[in-house]
Amino acid sequence: MVRNVIAGVLLLSGLGIDGAWALGRTDPKLDTKSFDERGYCERRLHGKFFSRTELIFGLSRADAPDITEEEFQHFIDTSVTPSFPEGLTVLSGTGQFSGAVGGVIKEGAKLLILFYPSGKQSNEAIEQIRAAYKSAFQQESVLRADELSCVSF
Repeated sequence: MVRNVIAGVLLLSGLGIDGAWALGRTDPKLDTKSFDERGYCERRLHGKFFSRTELIFGLSRADAPDITEEEFQHFIDTSVTPSFPEGLTVLSGTGQFSGAVGGVIKEGAKLLILFYPSGKQSNEAIEQIRAAYKSAFQQESVLRADELSCVSF
């Protein structure tokens, strides 16, 4: 299946609304568990909360040859790296999904993992990446999965 994963980093400064939302909580003032998680991350692991986004990109095209390594790397270089120059990870694999016309479709896939500070600009950049890939390579979708991660370097 076409699944794209971008791993993202969410820096929490005091657990504001963005942090509570990202942790799936509605009232940050009553959220003592998130303070425990943040404290554990910062004090024990010497890390920070980052947003992690994973994007899964399918490599098959309906009426054309599969997307080549060179084409995919060019896409990463021109459409991803400018928005996330701090770093990223790309993994290769295979996947499968139910196509729009039915049936299981098996194809090669790339998993992109990004860690980044949460914010409107990062979210917009990720959505632009998904749209650009779908347009450039005639894809039905690019899978996105998001979560918070405690990250240390």
